[in-house]
Amino acid sequence: MSYASLGHAEPMHGLAMHGEPALSADFAHFPYVNPAVKKGGTINYGVVGTFDALNPFVLKGMRTSARGLWDPELGNLFYETLMTRSSDEAFTLYGLLAETAEWDDARSFVQFNLNPSARWHDGKPVTPEDVIFSFELLRDKGRPPFSSRLAAVAKMEKVGEHGVKFTFDEKANRETPLIFATATPILPKHAIDPEKFDKAGLDIPIGSGPYKIKALQPGDKITWERDPNYWGKDIPSKVGFDNYDEITVTYFLQENTLFEAFKKGSIDIYPEGDATHWQRAYDFPAATKGDVIKETFKPGLPSGMLGFVFNTRRPIFADQKVREALSTAFDFEWLNKTLYEGAFNRTQSYWQNSVLGAYGNAADARELALLGQAKDRLSAEILAGTYTQSATDGSGTDRKALSKAVKLFAEAGYKIQGGKMVDGSGRQLAFEVMTQNEGQEKMALAFQRTLKLIGVEMGIRTVDDAQYQARSNSFDYDVIIKAYTSSLSPGAEQVNRWGSESRDANGSFNYAGVADPDIDRMIEALLQARSTEDFQAAVRAYDRLLVAGHYVVPLYHVGEQWVARWKHIGRPETQPLYGYQRATWFDARMQ
Repeated sequence: MSYASLGHAEPMHGLAMHGEPALSADFAHFPYVNPAVKKGGTINYGVVGTFDALNPFVLKGMRTSARGLWDPELGNLFYETLMTRSSDEAFTLYGLLAETAEWDDARSFVQFNLNPSARWHDGKPVTPEDVIFSFELLRDKGRPPFSSRLAAVAKMEKVGEHGVKFTFDEKANRETPLIFATATPILPKHAIDPEKFDKAGLDIPIGSGPYKIKALQPGDKITWERDPNYWGKDIPSKVGFDNYDEITVTYFLQENTLFEAFKKGSIDIYPEGDATHWQRAYDFPAATKGDVIKETFKPGLPSGMLGFVFNTRRPIFADQKVREALSTAFDFEWLNKTLYEGAFNRTQSYWQNSVLGAYGNAADARELALLGQAKDRLSAEILAGTYTQSATDGSGTDRKALSKAVKLFAEAGYKIQGGKMVDGSGRQLAFEVMTQNEGQEKMALAFQRTLKLIGVEMGIRTVDDAQYQARSNSFDYDVIIKAYTSSLSPGAEQVNRWGSESRDANGSFNYAGVADPDIDRMIEALLQARSTEDFQAAVRAYDRLLVAGHYVVPLYHVGEQWVARWKHIGRPETQPLYGYQRATWFDARMQ
């Protein structure tokens, strides 16, 4: 029996949302890295977009920050958190800036004990004062969700020489300590002027991470160089990471320009998201000769959700029946056949292909008890786990599917008059889809084509990256195409996506503008769950409510990760639960 089970705390090397950490306190490295890798060489990444700032934590001015400062995909090159996540476990954290952590069984507090060796790039130690400063600064100047973190804290205090303790109030939940550990950057108090923090610019900051900024060309390129004096290079959670001497991130205006640069060897890795492109586009000389390697990874993750998102802040989308009618009219089968050669599967729920998903799993007594009266809002099919999105014959003019959509529109007070879908006042149902690139535009055109058959006017507006980001942050759109990733440990991030409190918070990810007390209850239930069974039931019930709300017109999921790389980029042999990890790859020419 541990001290924690008795209500006392003892230092722990790891924190797990449910159960215990898989790795023991004496672990040497994560199981999915190459611990013997020889560091050196270079990597060139490419991204679509631009940047005009080096501060990803603020909204003021709606500026776009450069990649790498706060970027889990690339490995958080610059800023670090107190602990870091293992990609081989659902939700378990191990030491980074904090060497150990302490909490009680109720998780009424968490204490982080900093590694005495932790240093900023200028050599100064990372201190408890830095941690306290970071949380306070982001509360006062930061964007959501950083700005709301301290709302659940009754007391924040320094403990001893290296400790910081957060004591929580009733607004906290069982995930809160883990969010504090891994989702808030720690910033240097001595190097930041709070008055200027939200005036995002291109002044080079100070971090504690493995890389420093070597050079930048605003909007076009940023180059990172590995810090040979990086304090954490030998701690277990960093062994096998940060393997390049230099990392360059180049920005492109269009995806096809980025791919052409990859073909020429200017870019080293190309993550692929287009099934047709994956099948057809790799017949260039370097690929046929084997200099470019195509790889498919199969992570053990839920499907997630990609789709057209209705902004329910707009009056025309406030009615669930309208959203359902539009979803019913969408001809996925025609889209899949015509654009993607039938490569994709339609997504039926947000956690499909996992035990957390509602699709394929009937609601049990535990779920029904959680739902309470909310279960009366759900159809028998959704409760049984058999509900599927409306399907067509793939012809592009399926009269049966269109008739079903027209009937739903009638229930919402619309009718076809003079070839137009109009409301009781004779106003045509019309809206605009904001797209970001050619791929999204093609999907929107397919939707537009079908809706035109029943008199719905749908416009399409493709905007540049900066405008897309600014309008996304301020919810200035009718419909937008977004992807919602799903993990095996959904938690507090769901508040920022679907919770009532995030509906009107600029910069939140509540793109649909949802404010539903029942959804809030399910989020709270999954956050407070102590057992795996209670957690699973809460996520499934939550999934059912999201599907029933028709906030999104679901598109497709792949279940695979596609990546092409030049052969001089190597990778570890072991793949973790969450799929490939670019931060563990290396320059094979150095081995």
